Amino acid sequence: MARPGAGGTLLRILLSQLPQAARGAPPLGLRGPAAAAAAAAYGTSKTSDKIKVNGVPLHYQQTGQGDHAVLLLPGMLGSSQSDFGPQLKSMNKQLFTIVAWDPRGYGHSIPPARDFPPDFFERDARDAVELMQALKFKKFSLLGWSDGGITALIAAAKYPTLIHKLVVWGANAIVTQEDRKLYNTIRDVSKWSEKNRKQMEEMYGHEYFAKTCEAWVDGISQFADKPDGNICQHLLPDIKCPTFIIHGGKDPLVPQFHAEYLHKHIKGSRLFLMPEGKHNLHLRFAEEFNGLVEDFLQ
Repeated sequence: MARPGAGGTLLRILLSQLPQAARGAPPLGLRGPAAAAAAAAYGTSKTSDKIKVNGVPLHYQQTGQGDHAVLLLPGMLGSSQSDFGPQLKSMNKQLFTIVAWDPRGYGHSIPPARDFPPDFFERDARDAVELMQALKFKKFSLLGWSDGGITALIAAAKYPTLIHKLVVWGANAIVTQEDRKLYNTIRDVSKWSEKNRKQMEEMYGHEYFAKTCEAWVDGISQFADKPDGNICQHLLPDIKCPTFIIHGGKDPLVPQFHAEYLHKHIKGSRLFLMPEGKHNLHLRFAEEFNGLVEDFLQ
């Protein structure tokens, strides 16, 4: 998770000395409907609900009331809350309406159990787009992390009239044999750090977590056996929306050449490298990440 640096601490001290309304929070003393209305006005209210998409009840969280709708797409075994807490909390809610979803089989979108057929990324892309349509958003931007970044790439290519802008990080369009070796290092969840393992076990229970992690390794590795390790490289030329690729220089799971490959094959895309960033750069450096993304989306 993100560990705020000195700058973030100083900012919190300064904000604590401001009146509450000036800090972007509802005025004190309000209760009931009045408090709810004030929260909505200040962009602090958050909806958590399910809606049926392609026969599956999908869980999502929604906050903000800006004209620009943004969908956050989580990574492997991820959910709206586990993967995007700092974005749901701190992204500009006057400019953006922010939706974060749990793909089928992840988070609170269980049942069904998660599985990984050959088209699971395309299935997620279809689910994600149709979720936003069910929520009555006519056009929206995508922020995709890791597996969610792959899903976002596919969605942007296949549904170009619906996607305004695209941001991806920790994503790849192909799987190499070296990637397969990296994925197999996380197959055995007993070797995960206690902190990460505990978070997943609290969400899923040990058995579902361990079984799904193994299934994911097999599911993502199947692409390494395809020509050129193709997941969605053939779709990259079809991405027409403005695209921002962010990569952590210390990402242990996705080598930098994947970000450079995306940048080379998505026309007009931008690439930004965070030298100290790891795979979870949007959590570890949330303030910098949010600022970069907000500037790009405007």
